[in-house]
Amino acid sequence: MRFRHLVLALFPLAIAACGGSEEISGLPIETTTFAPALGVNLAASTKTASGLYYRDISVGAGATLAANQNVNVRYVGSFVNGSTFDAGTIPFKLGVGQVIKGWDEGLIGMKVGGKRQLIIPPSLAYGASGLGSIPPNTVLVFTVEPL
Repeated sequence: MRFRHLVLALFPLAIAACGGSEEISGLPIETTTFAPALGVNLAASTKTASGLYYRDISVGAGATLAANQNVNVRYVGSFVNGSTFDAGTIPFKLGVGQVIKGWDEGLIGMKVGGKRQLIIPPSLAYGASGLGSIPPNTVLVFTVEPL
């Protein structure tokens, strides 16, 4: 069991040492290079204890989002190189695990009508498994707007 944990802990470092792409870095967000078009500004963002960064691009005037609320969110999901992997709108119940952990954490406290950027570490997204077109250990950048 300890060997498995060691292998999983060292895997991201092995990828980085082999010249893996920046979007499969597994490295801390602070050492990730983001495409300028994403407008990522870590210095102006808030970092949570879990490693999520968020920044309000605009603060809405509507209701404040809270856990257990049904919400509808417009979003654009991007890799750190600036390419979009998904976009659209999605209805879900906030804070109950219907979406990735980075969304459940990063949307709480937002106001309807606002726009927020979420910089999500792999541990709060799709982790070591990845999903579909999202490779394992990928930092994701989302722009989200509750409707």
